[in-house]
Amino acid sequence: MASLATRSFISPQRPVLELSGPKLRIAYETLINASEAVGGIEQFVEAVKLKSKVFHDLLGDGKASTVDRGAFEQLVQLMATVRRRLTRLIDGQGWAKVQVAISVLLDGATDTTIADNRIAAFVKTFPDGKETRFIRDLAAEILHNVMPEHYPLMQRWVWDTKTNSGVIREIWHGDDVDHMVIDVADGYETFLMLREELSQFLADNGVFRDMLWHVDLLCGQVYGDYINAQGGAWLKTEFGSDSDPLEHTRRIMGLDRVAGKRAGKDKTIDGAAETVPPTKLVS
Repeated sequence: MASLATRSFISPQRPVLELSGPKLRIAYETLINASEAVGGIEQFVEAVKLKSKVFHDLLGDGKASTVDRGAFEQLVQLMATVRRRLTRLIDGQGWAKVQVAISVLLDGATDTTIADNRIAAFVKTFPDGKETRFIRDLAAEILHNVMPEHYPLMQRWVWDTKTNSGVIREIWHGDDVDHMVIDVADGYETFLMLREELSQFLADNGVFRDMLWHVDLLCGQVYGDYINAQGGAWLKTEFGSDSDPLEHTRRIMGLDRVAGKRAGKDKTIDGAAETVPPTKLVS
């Protein structure tokens, strides 16, 4: 981290992230200040904790091998990066195949030394193509939400080497980051290092409880700020209006509420976001 203290235990094999302290402080201050209007950041922390509990209750401890589609679709609503596409995948591949793939993904997942291979195997279970790139995000969502201590956020919006985009680029230290190719892999070690660096930053700024969830929210805020800064029509269409400073943060974290009934064959599991207290965003 360029403007923050570098810790001595980083091994040569692990990626070095040159992150900007000032950029992180701006994002964190925005998150804190915007949260005050809805009761403080503690409510958002409780919301992401509760979301993880819902995932663990339905998929953890071997329960993924018996979960049915109806129960799983309750979780789909909480995964913003995949919920618009997942119904088509399930309809096309069949729930049995998807359910088995999820079960295999989580089987023995406490062994994080093969995290990248685990995700790659899950992706290869399904057809390869532009329309199924989201499957990597699905694996990342499931692993993180079911086992947050073992797996940090690893979705493409956090870092995607192919597009040179994501949270890491937005907080990278440099004068011309927009025209820089950041030579950092989008593997497990990178995401783990990012969480460690952000944890250190938050600790330096007085955060000592619920560190995992504060890191998640900080990542969500960084990406939410990026979306706000774009102002493009397609972003507004995808993420909604920009009247709420936390709207995009809430959306990318899956803390918005999806309205409506279970999607049919030709519809997606998606809907309009409602502004409700964060602790009630997960039912």
